[in-house]
Amino acid sequence: MYSILKIADALNWHFANPSPFEYSIARLLLDSRQVIFPRQSLFFALKGKRHDGHEFIADTYAAGVRNFVVSQPVETSRFPDANFIIVPDVVTALQDLARFHRQHFDLKIIGITGSNGKTVVKEWLFQLLQKDFKIVRSPKSYNSQIGVPLSVWQIGAEHDLGLFEAGISQPGEMEKSAGVLQCDMGIFTNIGPAHDEGFRSRSAKIREKLKLFEPAKTIIFARNDDAIDEAMGDLSGKSFFTWTWQKNKKDADLRVEAPQKQDGHTTLKATFRQKPVSITIPFTDSASIENAIHCWATLLFLGLKPAVIRQRMALLEPVAMRLELKSGINRCLVINDSYNSDLTSLTIALNFLDQQSTHLRRTVILSDMLQTGQPPEVLYRFIAQLLNEKGIRRVIGIGGEVPLLKSGLAPECSAVFYPNTSDFLARFNPDEFQNETILLKGARKFEFERIANRLHKKAHQTTLEVDLGALIHNLSVFKSFLKPKTKIMAMVKASAYGSGSVEVAKLLEFHNVNYLGVAYADEGVELRQAGIRLPIFVMNPEEATFETLIRYRLEPEMYSLRLLRKFSEFTQIENARARIHLKFDTGMHRLGFEAPDLPAVFDLLKNNPQLTVASMMSHLAASDESRHDAFTLAQIERFERLSAKTTQQIGYQPLRHILNSSGIARFSAHQMDMVRLGIGLYGVDSSEEIQNQLRVVLTLKATISQIKTVGKDETVGYGRHGKIDRPRRIATISVGYADGLLRGAGNGRFEVYVRGKAAPIVGNVCMDMSMIDVSHIPEAEEGDEVVVFGQKPTVGDLARQLNTIPYEIFTGISRRVKRVYFQE
Repeated sequence: MYSILKIADALNWHFANPSPFEYSIARLLLDSRQVIFPRQSLFFALKGKRHDGHEFIADTYAAGVRNFVVSQPVETSRFPDANFIIVPDVVTALQDLARFHRQHFDLKIIGITGSNGKTVVKEWLFQLLQKDFKIVRSPKSYNSQIGVPLSVWQIGAEHDLGLFEAGISQPGEMEKSAGVLQCDMGIFTNIGPAHDEGFRSRSAKIREKLKLFEPAKTIIFARNDDAIDEAMGDLSGKSFFTWTWQKNKKDADLRVEAPQKQDGHTTLKATFRQKPVSITIPFTDSASIENAIHCWATLLFLGLKPAVIRQRMALLEPVAMRLELKSGINRCLVINDSYNSDLTSLTIALNFLDQQSTHLRRTVILSDMLQTGQPPEVLYRFIAQLLNEKGIRRVIGIGGEVPLLKSGLAPECSAVFYPNTSDFLARFNPDEFQNETILLKGARKFEFERIANRLHKKAHQTTLEVDLGALIHNLSVFKSFLKPKTKIMAMVKASAYGSGSVEVAKLLEFHNVNYLGVAYADEGVELRQAGIRLPIFVMNPEEATFETLIRYRLEPEMYSLRLLRKFSEFTQIENARARIHLKFDTGMHRLGFEAPDLPAVFDLLKNNPQLTVASMMSHLAASDESRHDAFTLAQIERFERLSAKTTQQIGYQPLRHILNSSGIARFSAHQMDMVRLGIGLYGVDSSEEIQNQLRVVLTLKATISQIKTVGKDETVGYGRHGKIDRPRRIATISVGYADGLLRGAGNGRFEVYVRGKAAPIVGNVCMDMSMIDVSHIPEAEEGDEVVVFGQKPTVGDLARQLNTIPYEIFTGISRRVKRVYFQE
């Protein structure tokens, strides 16, 4: 901890309040929704294009925080006993504080940069070196201008090695990260096209990244790229430890022969200083091989013996960077983050748990936390405080040290402990888990996946994976087209385009969208019952649901005189007030008022003051097709006339919105007060103009149930349509038209992917399964994962083969397909 007064003095910061108060600072806070230990926190009011941390000062103060770093004047009298430090730039202040913290510790720091592989290399080095060092490392992929200082803030007196990654998106950023890290040695992984648009050339980007290593004495890199080689040659005062493929005929400390792959493993043989060395890793993909060699080179440079390296490399485990949310037994939700366990990832997982508002009861199942370098009594006292701050009322501990939690837990928190996972499972009673959210957080050696299997609701093997991080990325992409004050209505109709409306709505509410849009009242009811508080817009209200609309505070679209009259009469009889949304037909000719209807609309509104017009809207018919741009602009102009006339008549200004996802990207000048974001959230740009900026959100996966060899002249499937011209390996997979893979995909018209290779569908798609040809994929096995759509093939590929659109594919995914939510 640092005294806030000493921090300010050391960094020459100035207080806005005339008489500063003394506090001890241990935590840096950027998000007012993630307050833990408020009196020890320092809040940085960051400014973005659409969000300004200064707007959340009151909320943060109400949560107990008393120390703030700001870049604009604050009315300090509103916040008694709070400190406000005013600086020219809040991000720079955050970096300055991290640099100040770094200077208090003398430990070796390895900085890692490059286009790809930074996080995997960092995590694998942690696995490989944790027996030799007490390591502090970047959480997850914290490598930005904000992520690097937050990572460095974790350094403590117990650490003797730091592993930190750093990335950039434009010139000038890496020098700041270099000043914060002050690394002793560096690893340059590779160079690729990511963020090319921010630099004048690929060579300029390499040189910008190399600025991370200005304080470093040694740089480890591969001599496989001439541009990297040339940039390294221009550095002075550095030593290099290099590796290369033998075929490149370049000198290097480690010269590696061609990989030998067999049974899911890769053997790498090399020459290291004229001596033969080798390793075997449990991976076969090219990215993992390159990442492993970077780690191999690092371990050799650090002086580990080749035999020790060989033994540890064989035990490398996949890097788990995703936190999963699944339906559990007895109406529970299970958050599975059971692949790593440290204080930072525990905090991240508890914050994710906070977002899930479905259940009041929350349980944490926690293992011993290994390799932290802290005395167990100190470590578990802090974890207990963390659990108390988050309001956890049941803890199940597994391991020999975790019982130390008990003395620090709140009296109202029940706690039970088991020596190992097997003992817990032997005593497991499913009836003890009812209608609650359960967080699994364990170190790998405790095999918490066995607990997850007991807690998960048993379901069909076919799954729809929903990448929540990708969804938020896509939200940010569309926000970049909007002005700061433009509101966003996120469409979660049709079960959020098949992804699951409640889970997606919770995430969108957490990320401050302004409205949610559903098709029918029952969808809105489901959201309200799940605890969603945002305004909910109902596109297709029905007379039978009027009472439901009022009871659950749902806001209906009014599109016809008949509907408006009926709803007006109902609200008069019930003496109920309601917010409504007027829909104008500007050319779609589906629903909506037209110009001749307006006088009657105005009379109805005048005679029914219990109704408030929350917004006026229309629907663009072809905003994704440039050949119809003149028509789209005519629709917008027509809407502006109708909405202006309505505003004049009713005497106040409702919100106006007409842009959908394609409209946001192509007609952002007409964003008005609000936009409606639908299919774009889920990674599809119908106009294809910004498709390369969006990330895949939904991935449909099946498994191989059986593989058999089918002889020449035999047939496969119903109707004998799958004719076999020579002996083939045919795999049956667990997805059919009842799951959402329509029959039109059969008979070779579509290919799914197995182990990264395309496998055509053979014969007709059946109701519950399909057959594919894996003759050219000899490594395919029963139980293997099959990608129906996702990164490759895409949902667009499937839609084109079926002569339809991604909307229909997404919304056609059956409810029996288990939804698995994860966040990087």
